[in-house]
Amino acid sequence: MWERRIYMQSTSGPKNCRSCNKILRGRIDKKFCDDHCRNSFNNQFKTEKSSYVRNINNWLLKNRRILEGLLPQTQESIRVNKEKLQRLGFLFPYHTHTHTNRKGGVYYYCYEYGYLPLSDDWLLVVKRKEEG
Repeated sequence: MWERRIYMQSTSGPKNCRSCNKILRGRIDKKFCDDHCRNSFNNQFKTEKSSYVRNINNWLLKNRRILEGLLPQTQESIRVNKEKLQRLGFLFPYHTHTHTNRKGGVYYYCYEYGYLPLSDDWLLVVKRKEEG
């Protein structure tokens, strides 16, 4: 079987590895000298670019776990004091979406779990009903 290979032939001089800066040998489209350099470069790139998003997602998931842990699977809703959520580490500014009911009450959701602020620092914790 004949295999086509492209070897580095550049008029602008030799190319260097994007991670360790060593001179590359081999294919003309080669960017890294080995798998270690490729993985190292991509991991560093992902860390720098997505740390903000990853931190927000971590808070959203933590809020969801807290709400899920408070609501028994046998119940559709439960009343909880706001202070209890705060003690568990719940951060109120972080939620995925809101829903306004017909009475004008605003539910704040972390994925499928949410809460409705009631009077006197009480909250109604709910799980969104699955559609389908």
